[in-house]
Amino acid sequence: MTTIAIETTATPVAVTGAEVFIPLNKLKKHPNNARKTPHSEASIEAKAASIHAKGILQNLVVEPELDTEGAATGFYLVSIGEGRRLAQLLRVKRKQIKKTEAIRCVIDTVNDASEISLDENVTREDLSPADQFERFRELAETRGWGAEEIAARFGVTAHVVRQRMRLGAASPKLMQVYRDGGLTLEQLMAFAIVDDPARQEQVYENLSWNKDPSTIRRDLTRMHIAATDRRAIFVGAEAYTEAGGVILRDLFTEDRGGFYEDAALLDRLVIEKLDEIAESVKAGEGWKWAGVHIDYPHGNGLRRTYPHPVELSEEDEAAYAAAQREYDALTEQYDSAEELPDDVDQRFGKLEAEIERIDALRHAYDADEIARGGVFVILSHDGEARIERGFIRAEDEVPEPEPEEDGGAVVDSVRVNGDGEIIEDGERDEDGSPASGLKTENEDAGDAGKPLSDLLIRDLTSHRTLGLRLALGEQPDMALIAVTHALAAQTFYRGVDAACLEIRPTSSTLASHADGIEDTAAGKALADRHAGWAADMPRDVADLWGFVAGLDHASVMALFAHCTSLTVNAVKQPWERKPHAHATADKLATAVALDMTAHWTPTVRTYLGRVTKAHILAAVREAVSDEAAERIAGLKKTDMAEAAEQLLTGTGWLPAVIRTARPDWLDQPQADEAFQIAAE
Repeated sequence: MTTIAIETTATPVAVTGAEVFIPLNKLKKHPNNARKTPHSEASIEAKAASIHAKGILQNLVVEPELDTEGAATGFYLVSIGEGRRLAQLLRVKRKQIKKTEAIRCVIDTVNDASEISLDENVTREDLSPADQFERFRELAETRGWGAEEIAARFGVTAHVVRQRMRLGAASPKLMQVYRDGGLTLEQLMAFAIVDDPARQEQVYENLSWNKDPSTIRRDLTRMHIAATDRRAIFVGAEAYTEAGGVILRDLFTEDRGGFYEDAALLDRLVIEKLDEIAESVKAGEGWKWAGVHIDYPHGNGLRRTYPHPVELSEEDEAAYAAAQREYDALTEQYDSAEELPDDVDQRFGKLEAEIERIDALRHAYDADEIARGGVFVILSHDGEARIERGFIRAEDEVPEPEPEEDGGAVVDSVRVNGDGEIIEDGERDEDGSPASGLKTENEDAGDAGKPLSDLLIRDLTSHRTLGLRLALGEQPDMALIAVTHALAAQTFYRGVDAACLEIRPTSSTLASHADGIEDTAAGKALADRHAGWAADMPRDVADLWGFVAGLDHASVMALFAHCTSLTVNAVKQPWERKPHAHATADKLATAVALDMTAHWTPTVRTYLGRVTKAHILAAVREAVSDEAAERIAGLKKTDMAEAAEQLLTGTGWLPAVIRTARPDWLDQPQADEAFQIAAE
């Protein structure tokens, strides 16, 4: 083939088949080019990068441009290679070449331009994606090129290169299955989340009919820890990788930080970090021991103490009063201000912190409790360290004093007859029957100091119990105090039998049914309410009656309500059959106008990621609209759950199982007004 260089002013050469070098600014798009849809920016970008790195590997096909009279204009129309011409123009714009850059072309004045441009795009076959993935991987391994260099040479982003290289590392067996059409690209991408071909093949062999990409990812990462896990949040990616841990990254979906491959290492790092915090708390506060757990040890069996009210020092009292005065003065001064000046806002913050600091000093543990007690340092649901104080081990309990015997006398022994009745030992008559318990004239008057028999005491106290029942039933206010005392004695004191009412509150632990429930806003509110009452309780249970009886009516009702609330159990267990109890729970929820939207929201973690796609769509359809449900119907399960979480935000939607029936009184006239007054 003849190669001719054409100068700008040279006479055009129109010899079909001749290879010529034509200045770029003398090339135009052929009006008969079959491609009418413009080349994409990404396509032009890729071609420009390739030409910049390797030159034009395939020549352009052109024909001379003729004017209306058939004379050559000096320009050439590009029949094949318009994309490469545009790529070179992009390089001119970037000042990589001049606009007069010589471009290698082949003259063709015989074939129809429309036909050959169509032929070029129709009769060619694209490189198999599988071949492309493997070649990218080979470039990295054989040439030593990084993702950035490969990206520059092929006009794609480094992220795309990493994706193709990751796919190229897939098991050869799975790559062949993909070539044969047995796997979709999405499924192959799911397998590429791990670099272990053997693991990929193992999961592939064990797949059931469900080959959804989300299922493949789940099976591959079953033994790994998501970066959103509280342990990963607590330790952090940097500390984990510095310790030798590997984080798997899903380059094809939003992986939210990847997956931590070594669960055992992650757990060890969590314990080590918690240990450091525990030692700091133990040394700083003086506790006897500090225990570390990832999960709260609900079955620890230890008695727990709470801080007690203490008097502030004169210095602290003065500081508190001064801070409160300044806070009140600023509040009054800026009460009508729409926005606080920065310095005033900062001052408010400092005053609030000072007031809270001194307030915290109003309650403290006894030095003896600290010397004998300990703390649990655990990992909360949100990935923060949580410190629970005041636990006393059995061996550290102060021994209870031995009860003194009444008058120093030995308690009468008893015997049981055939009917199960207690009978007294003592003198017996001639028939062997017990002598009468009534004193006779012959008994020594000096026996007046002898304690009463158990049988007589039981008899007398039975009559007293009957009298108490009759009297208490006629005094509702005192009955409320007695029940509150019984509940409080068993709620806040352990191992004592201080109440004479046979009422036994039972409080089921909810953490065993719902992971992380104690760390929710509602869980923390309940814990704070309990701790507040516990701090006010007298240290000796013997003083509890006086404490409860001395409360005003509103406080008695509040304590009664708190202790009663801890006994509520509306958990549905699959093996339990308690229809009446659950029906009562529904009625109770209605009676107290329970609004679960204040305590629970549908998220991927709490609901959407744990139900079927049909449940997700039903929730969106009910809370938002049919159209919204249709928009996400085609998404993968994970993507659908995340999209639904956004759609359901602020709608107040709840699953049927935790909804509250509307109270009838809300539908009565003036209900809203009455409710508003009650709220105020």
